[in-house]
Amino acid sequence: MVSKFAAKAEYQRKTTNADESQLEMIKKLELNADAHKGLIKYCRKKNIIFLSTPFDLDSIDLLNNLGLEIFKIPSGEIINLPYLRKIGGFKKRIILSTGMADMGEIEDALDVLTASGTPKEDITVLHCNTEYPTPFEDVNLNAMLTIRDAFKVKVGYSDHTLGIEIPIAAVALGARVIEKHFTLDKNMEGPDHKASLEPKELKTMVEAIRNIKKALGDGVKKPSPSELKNKLIARKSIVAAKSIKASEIFKKENFLIFRTNIFGWNIQEKKSLGEWILDELHANRKINGFKDAYFSTIYTLEFARVIDIAIQKDLSGLYNCGSADSCSKYEFAQKIAGYFKFDVNLINPISIG
Repeated sequence: MVSKFAAKAEYQRKTTNADESQLEMIKKLELNADAHKGLIKYCRKKNIIFLSTPFDLDSIDLLNNLGLEIFKIPSGEIINLPYLRKIGGFKKRIILSTGMADMGEIEDALDVLTASGTPKEDITVLHCNTEYPTPFEDVNLNAMLTIRDAFKVKVGYSDHTLGIEIPIAAVALGARVIEKHFTLDKNMEGPDHKASLEPKELKTMVEAIRNIKKALGDGVKKPSPSELKNKLIARKSIVAAKSIKASEIFKKENFLIFRTNIFGWNIQEKKSLGEWILDELHANRKINGFKDAYFSTIYTLEFARVIDIAIQKDLSGLYNCGSADSCSKYEFAQKIAGYFKFDVNLINPISIG
């Protein structure tokens, strides 16, 4: 897997013994089969999926024989064609990291995996930068979206920055998987601890990600259940600016726009201008219009009164129920309410008559 002549990365020289080789470093960190079995048993006890990343063909066989459900391919193996063919042949779910790769190399890796038998829908591609820690200006989160759109695959983000802001932002952009290094203590011996999260930090990150997932919603713009109660309070209605006598023409100078705690004419409802006032209105009194009338038990009588006045004044044939047959005021009220998509069940036949 590693030649004895292989040099360490710069961050590895800073966080481990600079005099030892890369091979000597990883020999101290490797886990044998028994260690894997112990971890698998513990994961089952905690009801979490066990995951381990192989770096050679023998390790692939070991993990497959141990029943690994998901294979994680590290960034360094994205151009290792025999490695990719072997994992792709298992037809299991795959997470592919893409640190140091360009779009052509990602495309080639996906072609090998799918040609080996793994469906594209079972592959999640992680955008990644392999510098430890990654400078914020080198993260390039938008590249994750480029990968998603170009290859039509699920995407995620493998993070090596300090802190938790970037993986949270990745979830907001659409990441389906987040990979983050985790340690019990950043001062422990080893190359990656300094760029890892400690338990409290990991917990904070996970909680923030869960909240972001809730906040993303379904994308449909509509009032939420929690805000509906404020609609009546926050929105404004048309109120009389002064006392207005019956039969006056409704003009702009007749009204003001206030919060009234009950719905009235929509302030964009221009067609009301020039209509007749059906009854005398006092200053600051709410002006009720059919379109935005607020039908509740309290205002049913108000609706009945307006309907009654409209019929008496024979305004524009409002009494016509849509047929040659005559109809009662209650039937007429139902027609009007239905036309404006009001809840006809809130109309009290006793109050209408």
